[in-house]
Amino acid sequence: MAAIHLEQLRHSYRAAPRDAVDADWALRGIDLKWRDGGAYALLGPSGCGKTTLLNLISGLLTPTRGRILFGERDVSRLEPGERNIAQVFQFPVVYDTMTVFDNLAFPLRNRGVPAADVERRVREIAAMLDLEPTLMHRASGLTADGKQKISLGRGLVRSDVAAILFDEPLTVIDPHLKWRLRSKLKELHQRVGLTMIYVTHDQTEALTFADQVVVMIDGQVVQAGTPVELFERPRHTFVGHFIGSPGMNVLPCEVDAAGVARYDGHTVPVACSGAAGALGKKTEIGVRPEFVRFADSGLPVQVERVSDIGRFRIVDARSGEHIIKALIAEGQTVPLERGHVSFEPARTQLYADGWIVD
Repeated sequence: MAAIHLEQLRHSYRAAPRDAVDADWALRGIDLKWRDGGAYALLGPSGCGKTTLLNLISGLLTPTRGRILFGERDVSRLEPGERNIAQVFQFPVVYDTMTVFDNLAFPLRNRGVPAADVERRVREIAAMLDLEPTLMHRASGLTADGKQKISLGRGLVRSDVAAILFDEPLTVIDPHLKWRLRSKLKELHQRVGLTMIYVTHDQTEALTFADQVVVMIDGQVVQAGTPVELFERPRHTFVGHFIGSPGMNVLPCEVDAAGVARYDGHTVPVACSGAAGALGKKTEIGVRPEFVRFADSGLPVQVERVSDIGRFRIVDARSGEHIIKALIAEGQTVPLERGHVSFEPARTQLYADGWIVD
């Protein structure tokens, strides 16, 4: 196992990328430190650079600029076999003609591990993955989730790996089975303690698996933090939109010389005390639907839609040209048509050119 440090990592698929042209770069200045034994997720929409980053860590790609360190060892230009990592891909890589046991044993036998140790380790991993009843069956007869368990098992069966990398491993799994494998993967991490890096575009997968989530867009990291940090204090409006269901309300505002934020002529108290630093920039207020309340006074709104989702209702309230979403707990009153909303000041963030104002 190893701590992983990415130092100013840049990558381009062009032969001669231009430094000043962002479009020439798939990754632009990634700088991250991950501790040994942690669970990490790379989260973002398709094309944001998360799979490119994973392939740089694994050695399938060589970075154009920057360094990749496993502990104190610079592995930036080493082949995948020299990095001592395991990788689980989106589509299960399984030898159909082999038994489940032989599939799991393959990485160990390939490295000359003694037969007794192979037997012990394979049965240990099979028990973790609930594969014991099928150990002597051919892999060709398994369902998609069973085959993906074999892929997971082959990544876990070696105890000497520096890290296990997962590239959207649940994409081909039926939705009703995803939660089972997701829970199993989290349980496995807690039991084996290996460094795990998980690529996904699904926020539920990322937030339930990882100790730290790295949110990416356009080849950049916009925020790296715990699930709680990403939810309660998004550092960028993209994080606020992307994390949460529904996502954060983002409303245009004006900030005066005294640092007071106003939306549609109404003063809106915000969490930061340095709002005057946002002068001259595009300014916006961000507040999650969980922290929007109907009140006797505040911003006047017109209730347009109420969606019942069980214990909560999602309310779409129009304020001028904008829709403000509110998440209202069961039993709380929602106006039939017109009303007022207020925002919790400590949970209302001010953003300048997309970035949070501290």
